[in-house]
Amino acid sequence: MNKLIIFDMDGVLINVSSSYRECVGKTVSIFLLPCINSELLPHPLFDSAELAFLKASGSLNNDWDLTHKVLTLMFSKIAGKKESINRKEWDVKELACFLKASDKPLESLFNDANAGAGAPGFKEIDFFYKGDVGSGNIIKQIFQELYLGKELFPEIHGIQAQYYFEEGLILKEKLFIERDVLFSLSDSHNLAIATGRPAAEAAYAIQKNNINFFEKVLTHDDCVKEEKNRREKTSLGKPHPFMLDTIAAYYEKQGNLAEKIYYIGDIPDDMIAAKRSKYGLCAVGVTYSSPDKKKALSALTEAGADYIVNTPQELIDFLK
Repeated sequence: MNKLIIFDMDGVLINVSSSYRECVGKTVSIFLLPCINSELLPHPLFDSAELAFLKASGSLNNDWDLTHKVLTLMFSKIAGKKESINRKEWDVKELACFLKASDKPLESLFNDANAGAGAPGFKEIDFFYKGDVGSGNIIKQIFQELYLGKELFPEIHGIQAQYYFEEGLILKEKLFIERDVLFSLSDSHNLAIATGRPAAEAAYAIQKNNINFFEKVLTHDDCVKEEKNRREKTSLGKPHPFMLDTIAAYYEKQGNLAEKIYYIGDIPDDMIAAKRSKYGLCAVGVTYSSPDKKKALSALTEAGADYIVNTPQELIDFLK
């Protein structure tokens, strides 16, 4: 095989602008629904460029972490009995006014939070982000119900939904790169995936789009399993190179490791993971999934991207 090409999934292979990204804002809205004056909150709460900015700030392994980060930042603008974990005692009137008045509310909150010694956490928000779906992690559960929908959520998690009972936003996802193109690439190159998605959601996307051309697929579940095996206190998700090194090692063990190894991602953490890999990966950044391509270009370049491509067709031409 000429090359080993490792793809990130979301924002590279799959367009998630109407699924994962939309899920973040909707999850925050549902989470704040019990609060005093929640009817004053704007819909949507913020635009997609705001999320892209926050995602590019780094150290957010998945969109559950991104949602938790958004709520942590917003909590600084919530009044009422903030020390309580009863959301009915929180008043979001000040937050609503701030979101409506600011052009870039999340960026402003992020900059304010990081102006001192570092972004503070809030135990009141952290309380709702402990455990897992069905065992206390309300933020993650709302997100999963929205994303998977009324049929997939109980099938994957084994419990009934509590917050959302419509079709899942996962159904809105589409391929950035046509199936036939991926099939053609697989003829002469080894293809793999390293994604922050859970295994079941990665498998669903592959099956739904009939793109079973990837011999190795590493996911969030693999990182969590290895963390437990190593008793790691830090995450093995990106920007850690664990997934990329594991994939490369698999081909090396087979005696089929290509001289050229590429990792294609859409955020700085992807580029950092590629550059940290002991296998000397070439980091390829894509901007086509970003709502602000100029900012994406700057962030990816600063993170060490060796190449930047701006459209799916550019990526295809580059890989060929």
